[in-house]
Amino acid sequence: MSAGSGGSSRTRYAILGCGSVGHAVAEDLTDRDRDVLILDRDESRVEALRDQDLNAQVQDIAAEGVGEAVADRDIILILASDVEANKEAVKAIRERGGEHYVVVRASDPVSEDELRDLGADVVINPSTVIADSALRSLETGELEYMARQLADILRETGESDGRLAILTHDNPDPDSIASATALQAIAEAYDVDADILYTGDVGHQENRAFVNLLGIDLLSREEADPLDAYETIALVDHAKSGEPEMEIDADVDVYIDHYEADAEVDARFVDVRTNVSSTSTILTKYLQEFDLSPSEAVATALLYGIRAETLDFKRDTTPADLTAAAYLHPFANHDTLEQVESPSMSPETLDVLAEAIQNREVQGSHLFSTAGFIRDREALAQAAQHLLNLEGITTTAVLGIADEKIYLSARSKDIRINIGNVLQEAFEDMGDAAGHSTQGSVEIPLGIFTGIETSDENRDTLLQLTEEAVRRKLFDAMGVEGSEGSNGS
Repeated sequence: MSAGSGGSSRTRYAILGCGSVGHAVAEDLTDRDRDVLILDRDESRVEALRDQDLNAQVQDIAAEGVGEAVADRDIILILASDVEANKEAVKAIRERGGEHYVVVRASDPVSEDELRDLGADVVINPSTVIADSALRSLETGELEYMARQLADILRETGESDGRLAILTHDNPDPDSIASATALQAIAEAYDVDADILYTGDVGHQENRAFVNLLGIDLLSREEADPLDAYETIALVDHAKSGEPEMEIDADVDVYIDHYEADAEVDARFVDVRTNVSSTSTILTKYLQEFDLSPSEAVATALLYGIRAETLDFKRDTTPADLTAAAYLHPFANHDTLEQVESPSMSPETLDVLAEAIQNREVQGSHLFSTAGFIRDREALAQAAQHLLNLEGITTTAVLGIADEKIYLSARSKDIRINIGNVLQEAFEDMGDAAGHSTQGSVEIPLGIFTGIETSDENRDTLLQLTEEAVRRKLFDAMGVEGSEGSNGS
């Protein structure tokens, strides 16, 4: 890249306006053995710069001739505190032509826009830079402070030979399981035995493969010791979006999540960060702060937790999620990740998918189907995801009945709707609805629509009434006209 002549491949810099900011940049570039030319209108300042063996010339950057003075420079940094002078310099350089890369200092958002319009490649506002730096320092300091608090709790637990119970949310997903696994690893560093406890089921095939392949030891609350047998209780990724809070019959010591709980959590240590998309991201930061290199299993779990929660970085992904994933990447077992993400389909899931394909009803780009009476409710989610691949379909919902409850799983790739919000609007007054912009689920007591007792004689009638009622309420909430669907492909 050369704006001038000479054929040299060495990049040449010019700094226009050498106050405190320009001086700091000039010294840094010179220390890196860069070719730097400094222009400033203050003769005494130029003399002082020359005394430091810097290449400096007297030049008013707002006057004619500045374009000619930097004609042989490649990268030009215009850093004067006088923004009007900076504007004149940008204008003169661009009017002269050439392929200079121009970085210029602004003073406020208005001057930022004006400088960009004049042709600046990069505009820097020192107040914004300082604020960003202060916020990064604050974030680093806050994490260090929080890590000390968490360490104190774990140290107390270890010194008293107590145990730690780490509770996931009901029917835990990869983010919840991975986060608990990471906290368990941190606890082990403080000689604390920790058990991961859950209620419900680890039902989705990918989730079961995830737990089995990584050898994660989960204990059902029904199988584990009562909570009062543990000295310390931690809730990790516990407030699943839209789901009711799990009842905890013990004092909570540690609470870590990326969702705000429905009610205030009374715990000794609380870290809730809604500016990240996964609790796995938060626990990765703690591993780094504690200077603990994650084991292969923990790193693989956390990376999968982040990827699952962000739909492989396609949903609500933040810079913190990406940097956490980048940190975990070299520690993780990617063959295991591939196995987790592509598990073999169970016969039950295949049956549910076949039923859902056979019974699909399409209204515009929206598909509704029923899988009937099912044994594995997690298969509904896989069916909804598979059906989303049908041509012309942007939203799917699959219904099934099990254990005296109606289950509905939905998926959407329509950016105009938030399917989680749609489900809550449609069903929150009669059941539990949870979800995000692209996926959601509903759990409703079976009798709420029909009042019919389940029996072999009325199963078909019960299913038909349930299907019609749920479809109508869902389509009404989505604003889909007409309740009569069409079987199609």
